[in-house]
Amino acid sequence: MAIFLKNQLRPYGPIFLLLLSLLVSCETEPEDKNADFQTHFEQTDGQETATYLQTIDFYIQLNKEFPEINMQTMGETDSGYPLHIITYNPDGDFNFLKVGEDKTIILINNGIHPGESDGIDATMMLFRDFATGKLNPPKNTILVTIPIYNIGGALNRNTTTRANQNGPKAYGFRGNALNYDLNRDFIKGDSKNARAFYEIFHRVDPDIFIDNHVSNGADYQYTLTHLFTQHNKLGGDLGKYLKEQMMPSLEKSLKEADWEITPYVNVFNEVPEKGFSQFMDYPRYSTGYTTLWNTLGMMVETHMLKPYKQRVEGNYLLLEKMIAIAEKDHKEIQRLRIEAKHRHLDWKYYPITWAVDSTQTSTLDFKGYEADSIESAVTGQSRLKYDRERPFTKSVEYRDYMKPIDSVEIPYAYILKKGWIKAINLLNANQITLKPIQKDTLLTVQSYHIDSFETSDTPYEGHYPHSETKIKTTIVKINFQQGDILIFTDQPGIRYLLETLEPKANDSFFNWNFFDPILQRKEHFSPYVFEDEAAEMLQKDSMLRNSFQLQKENDTAFASNSYAQLDWLFEKSEHFEDAYRQYPVYRLMKDESVSNAEE
Repeated sequence: MAIFLKNQLRPYGPIFLLLLSLLVSCETEPEDKNADFQTHFEQTDGQETATYLQTIDFYIQLNKEFPEINMQTMGETDSGYPLHIITYNPDGDFNFLKVGEDKTIILINNGIHPGESDGIDATMMLFRDFATGKLNPPKNTILVTIPIYNIGGALNRNTTTRANQNGPKAYGFRGNALNYDLNRDFIKGDSKNARAFYEIFHRVDPDIFIDNHVSNGADYQYTLTHLFTQHNKLGGDLGKYLKEQMMPSLEKSLKEADWEITPYVNVFNEVPEKGFSQFMDYPRYSTGYTTLWNTLGMMVETHMLKPYKQRVEGNYLLLEKMIAIAEKDHKEIQRLRIEAKHRHLDWKYYPITWAVDSTQTSTLDFKGYEADSIESAVTGQSRLKYDRERPFTKSVEYRDYMKPIDSVEIPYAYILKKGWIKAINLLNANQITLKPIQKDTLLTVQSYHIDSFETSDTPYEGHYPHSETKIKTTIVKINFQQGDILIFTDQPGIRYLLETLEPKANDSFFNWNFFDPILQRKEHFSPYVFEDEAAEMLQKDSMLRNSFQLQKENDTAFASNSYAQLDWLFEKSEHFEDAYRQYPVYRLMKDESVSNAEE
């Protein structure tokens, strides 16, 4: 086409031809630049994903070539390699204390499960295409990415562990260098990766967080599914915006581009048309954690049965559309986040337990495949088999409303007994303001006693977590010591505090075993010595005697176990230790001479 124009315009002379040649060269420059910065995914025609070293080398080259791109080292990981963040800002300013004042910041996390590598390749191309001008640079948005979060898993490359996945040819492993699933580690912080993430997250303070994944709970027509953080849990106007504006805008823009998307299909070995509930992203998960800081969170879940090239292309387009939403709504997003950071001033109670609200549901026009229940050639039992020759569109019930079923009154402050170092370290890492008590101080506080709980029989992510935790609350006067930690709730991390320090919360420090030493008695008795004192206790206290007799009548196992009976009485005696099941975090419900403790 350029040659044709050149021949037609020959009478206009050499100057015009020079201008024309410059115009043509400008039009082709992005393509030339893209050719200079081909990803491994593109070089293999969408069949392979970049290794960790190829990914880092790619961003090093972009960092060298384009002033709009900056690469920083940020914290250690369990693999021995550091995490990096790559920032794209057309203005070339990478000071997060300034740039977030008038622009929306999107943080994209890739490779938390390195076998789910779609986002790794899509983000590499996205950053390059913005830098080269193939995509129009955003005016109101700054992009930040963690190229590969689970470096240890990425280095553990194989071809077999993703049993159901359709490409790429080789990929990383789900567990990190210490075999942690990092998308269960955002509260307990066992990994160096998580602790490095805290530093990144709080420095960047993203308005939008996107975590790229791949999954398969059923077969259906979609390549793309989204898992936005649960809107009721995010709460307020921010949750309303996510539910009523951001999510519909993304769905609409992708549909207009012939890439339909549906909410994450939260089923396992079941057919989706029966209906399903939204996945509840508790704080252990990436978007559950970011919600605690009023960030709009979203997981991308591409469908692992679709071809790899198709999945990466869809992931790329989804990121592009989310950036467009951030561009359009940047003022509203910033306003909502600023308001959300202060909304706790109006709170009296905070929900710590959630359940599906069956009174409210949404309806999806779901594009799936018919499935049959047939006899398994392996087990002889019934098995599920989808038929892709029988696609359908059906109305499907989507249960995406949640309601709180248990709440706590928000205290004025918590007091954490000194010495619980892991909890203190994690609070510090999450920029929670801690104030050590300067001198011994007597305070009236709410005290929790752990009444009952259940504990997992099998290990889970390095722990035997508790659940169904029940507590008894009493009002007591405690003489707190110099060095005990005073933690006021009126601070940006209030939601993190409530989710971690309230023992009944799903992902509390208690439920993750941080305080397990309180669950074991340290002092005991010898029956032959305590027998006489137990008899004297029963003789002197008629109410105790009646309770003891009733216990024996109602519990035959108790009645036949002499040690259990003595132990029951020992727990009622003056010898029984106060530390047993005494929760080491106390609640100060009002400003009661706290200033004396701070001086």
